[in-house]
Amino acid sequence: MECRDNGYHGGSPTNRKVIPQFRLENVRFRSVDEMDWALLSELQADARLSYSELSRRVHLSPPAVAERVRRLEDAGVITGYHAHVDLARAGRTVVALIRMSCYGARCVLNSPEITGWPEIMQIHRITGDACSMLTVTAGSIEEFEAVIDRLAPYGQPSSTMVLSTPLGWRPVTPPGSDGSEAPSRRR
Repeated sequence: MECRDNGYHGGSPTNRKVIPQFRLENVRFRSVDEMDWALLSELQADARLSYSELSRRVHLSPPAVAERVRRLEDAGVITGYHAHVDLARAGRTVVALIRMSCYGARCVLNSPEITGWPEIMQIHRITGDACSMLTVTAGSIEEFEAVIDRLAPYGQPSSTMVLSTPLGWRPVTPPGSDGSEAPSRRR
């Protein structure tokens, strides 16, 4: 096991405490249980909730809530906290899906440069006759056309304009769930 010095430098080296270095493979995480799903549900609805308010809603103490949330973060179940932004009100009125058929080494999947383009919201590696699907937003058709032109050196882009988005986001629920409250376990 790799260890690191904890910064204590008093006395001889044999008196130093050694703390195991954090590594993801050292994190032992049990499966997500019903209480974790309750916390995830509340945080997905409002990520700004305090531990105190979360504890009131899920009927756990604030320290227990903080520990569970920390474990969910450490295990990579919770990957961040984000604001949902209305694209049109933020000036991004054009939304499109672009299928990219790339050939050779110059592919959008291998280009760190493309991940920095502000118009590209998502890049998915896909199956079929194309290698990737991009979600792109722009302030105008002219800006969108410029993105298509910038993508051309990477392969063949094929775009589909989004007319409306009936379901833009939905919270993650337990596998097999229909979105309603999880059924109680039989005892």
